[in-house]
Order: sequence, then structure tokens, then C-alpha cells
Amino acid sequence: MRLARKRLRARSRWKSLELRAVVDRTSQIRDNDILLFSTQRNEQIRLPYFLKYYRDMGVSHFCIVDNDSTDGTADYLKSQSDVSVWHTQGSYKSSRYGVDWLNYLQGKYADGHWCVVADPDEFLVYPFCDTRPLRALTDWLDTCSIRAFSAMLLDMYPKGRIEDEPYQSGENPIDTACWFDSGNYTISRNSRYGNLWIQGGPRARMFFANEPELAPALNKIPLVKWDKRYAYVSSTHMLLPRGLNRVYDSLGGEKASGVLLHAKFIDTFADKAAEEIHRRQHFAASGEYKAYARNLPDHPELWCKWSEKYINWRQLEILGLMSKGNWA
Repeated sequence: MRLARKRLRARSRWKSLELRAVVDRTSQIRDNDILLFSTQRNEQIRLPYFLKYYRDMGVSHFCIVDNDSTDGTADYLKSQSDVSVWHTQGSYKSSRYGVDWLNYLQGKYADGHWCVVADPDEFLVYPFCDTRPLRALTDWLDTCSIRAFSAMLLDMYPKGRIEDEPYQSGENPIDTACWFDSGNYTISRNSRYGNLWIQGGPRARMFFANEPELAPALNKIPLVKWDKRYAYVSSTHMLLPRGLNRVYDSLGGEKASGVLLHAKFIDTFADKAAEEIHRRQHFAASGEYKAYARNLPDHPELWCKWSEKYINWRQLEILGLMSKGNWA
């Protein structure tokens, strides 16, 4: 595993040659700042609310890789005083779906910082997030010598057809996509890396009903006290060293955890799916998006009679989807 980690770090340095700094404001980063890293393409419509959400939470600086957007993403990000932007025309697939690029940037700029890694449709919810900033959580994690914080990816969707309520830039997408599956999740343990593997939710029951084992993974470790020796292995599903993946209690108790509200299913989804099928830059030749496309012509409704409407983090804890552990 140590050798595998060194190889990933070396690979990230090699793939960094594909990055070109558009605007580098990393000199503004202070010793105790919380940072956010993201790779994205053609997400300009989502960025105003995404940046506001994490600013309000306590993120001080954003390091974003723009993978050759054509919708004005780079120009918008350049205008934001707390954002550093790198552009690349490199293959998203051959960079291990952006992981190599972010591993490099985190190794260079995030050593010793708490870092969030999130896509522009992912919104972190953690215990007491309605009354305590992210700094309160990271201070507690530091006190407990905890280096990594997990969050289950929770797919959110509207009631009715996905395309029926147009999304406007700057809006909270959870105001529209406010429903989720409270059950139908499976959990297993990855014996190689020691992380949990979670599948299920609306994507499994609607798009992978006949092949649930191929449904997207929902386990994430999006908040880490970074060290330049660390490396993400696959998205934010797992890291090296392996000890960072032990974000659960194997003795019957509970460790604090959160949820990433995943606002993929808004009215822009069909166009995004079509683009990604054409580009073939996602896992398994964009097999996930092909599964979406097979159902999208039928205008599916993800809502069902077992759907729950999102209220707050306490509701998610009651449902067993996250935990405050011993953080009181």
C-alpha cells in the first residue's frame, strides 16, 4: 500500500503537466484556512450557489480545475476573488476522473489544511451545521485526533418530472430537488482498502434495477486534514494510507459522519447526460450515463410513495443516514 501511494503521488505530478494556471491566488491562503478542491466542466449555472454555500459554511479558498468548459465557467471563476483556477484540455478519464489533478493540487497547496473535495452538485451536511460553522467541526476532529470525516452521498430529486421546474442560477437546488430515499441501501466492506461501500437509492432502483451491483457508489470521504503524502485512490471513495478509510466504528458504536446532498437531478440533467455519453470520459465508458439515457426518454419520476422530504440534518440522523457520534 505504501508503494501504491507513492505511485499515485508520482502519477499526480506527471499529470500536473496538463494543468495551466488561469488565475493563481493561492498566495492568499493562510495557515488555518479551510480549502475546497473541485474538478468540473460546464457547470457555470451551478457555481454561484455552490460557492455561496461553502463560503457561508466557512471555506476560505477554492482551488478548481476547469476541464475545458465551453459555457463561461472559467471566466466566471476568474472573477471570484477567493478562487484559484487551472484549465486543462486533458482527458478526464485518463486523469482517473480528475483525481490525479486534485491529488497534485492538494499535495502542493493543502498540506496541513482541512480540505473539502466536492463536485458542484454536492452539498455537505454535518451534525449541527445549522448552528455551527465547519470550523467547529474541524476543531473537534483535531481535538479527537481524527483526520478524515465521511459523508454518504444522498441523491436528491423533485416530486414530478425532473425537467418540469427549470433551475435558475443562484437558487438552492435543494429547494426543488428536496426528496430522497430513506432506505434501500446496501453496505459492504472493501477488504483491500478497508472502506465501506454503499449502493442504493433512486439511481439503483430506477436505472440499475436489473443490475444493482453496478449502481454508483455512495460512500464518500470528502473532508480530510490533508498531508502531502496522502492520495485519493478513486474519487473521494477511498484514500491512502488505508487508516484514513476507517471512518466507521467496527465495535458496534458510531463515529460522527455527515451527508452530501447530491443535486444531480435538476432540469439540466438530460443535457448533461447526453454530453457525457458523447464524451465517453466517465467510468466504464460512461455506462452510468448510458443507463440514465435508456430511461430518460420516458420522462421518469424518481419520487415514489416511500420518498422522504428533506428537512434538516437531525432528520437524517434519525433515519440513520448520518451520526453526530460523541460530538455534543
